[in-house]
Amino acid sequence: MKLYLYNTLTRQKEEFVPRVPGKVGMYSCGPTVYWTPHIGNLRATFTADLLRNAFQLFGYEVTSVMNITDVGHLVGD
Repeated sequence: MKLYLYNTLTRQKEEFVPRVPGKVGMYSCGPTVYWTPHIGNLRATFTADLLRNAFQLFGYEVTSVMNITDVGHLVGD
């Protein structure tokens, strides 16, 4: 079974081909939450998790890294 993803650069669905056969490395931006949390704060986390689960379902070994932004310097805002 092949996995197809939408490429926003070419605006086409393209077959996913990993750089290293059988392995996928993912980097995603985590939440940067300040002021009132909203559904948009959850979107990036949810999308990365959904994609990671899809890769695993297709049999790939996945290494996933997500940054967590510290906004502690904004205490005066």
